[in-house]
Amino acid sequence: MNDDPLMRRLKFRAWHRGTREADYSVGGFFERYHAEWSADEIDWFERFMEEQDADIIGWALGTIPVPDEWKGPMMDKFLKLDFVKIEN
Repeated sequence: MNDDPLMRRLKFRAWHRGTREADYSVGGFFERYHAEWSADEIDWFERFMEEQDADIIGWALGTIPVPDEWKGPMMDKFLKLDFVKIEN
């Protein structure tokens, strides 16, 4: 377990969004990539988690366009959704 209070808080928030779909997408994204994030990427993620679940899921599914402020390498990784594990 990570002893960094910031990363523990981010992990909790990522997995407790309010909707199951957002929990899996945001939580899975955190699990997959957080260990390699720079300080700027951590800042991006903190701001990203302030967005509404419906918007995040809409961006992930491509049903609504990603606003320019979120476009970039972090969003590109998020939109792949290859980190979401689907159980049978």
